[in-house]
Amino acid sequence: MRPDSIPAGPGVFSIALQTGSHAVTSPFLEAVALACERDLRMLFERLDFALHPGEMLQIAGPNGSGKTSLLRLLAGLMQPTEGEIRLAGKPLAEQRGELTRNLLWIGHVAGIKGLLSPEENLAWLCALHTMETRDAIWQALAAVGLRGFEDVPCHTLSAGQQRRVALARLYLDPPPLWVLDEPFTALDKYAVAQLEEHLADHCEQGGMVVLTTHHTLTRKPAGYRELDLARAGSVADE
Repeated sequence: MRPDSIPAGPGVFSIALQTGSHAVTSPFLEAVALACERDLRMLFERLDFALHPGEMLQIAGPNGSGKTSLLRLLAGLMQPTEGEIRLAGKPLAEQRGELTRNLLWIGHVAGIKGLLSPEENLAWLCALHTMETRDAIWQALAAVGLRGFEDVPCHTLSAGQQRRVALARLYLDPPPLWVLDEPFTALDKYAVAQLEEHLADHCEQGGMVVLTTHHTLTRKPAGYRELDLARAGSVADE
């Protein structure tokens, strides 16, 4: 079960509420009575959950249950049919600037430009949050096993290497909340284990992760939970 208070790590945006003599960390992200309809079909409704610093939330469910749609709602890329998403206790619609500064979205498609090099892609992608130095970008690429590929056009890379270019953003002083759609796609066994460790470490340092994956996680942080959209609204602690 999640403890009443999980300390936020450096740089994590959170709110501490005083309850008696104890400080309680309020939800960083919250879904209230959320519903999503696509193509005249209700994917889920009356969905409630909260995400606190230090937690990882895995969105589960069969294909077509709305996993990617939910991630896109949380990332501010779609509007809910009903209900509300709150960031730091306020409606997401009023927090667009805070969302951009505090959330990193990596979709199922790598989202990189084939004519640009890995270095150029990272410089372009990171410009939304901060300007990174060339040394920092090269260190991030080395961290995901792309040393020596910094300057080659991305269209010459394999699918797994292109995925790693996108995931290198997780090593560049990223925002506290990561929203990831199938991040393990096209990765080899070593890269999968490395990414699992990095995601868990991020949560254990006070960050947050919301993800979908068909991969069975073997490294989970203490704050791991699962939300099954087949039983919309059911959130299970590990």
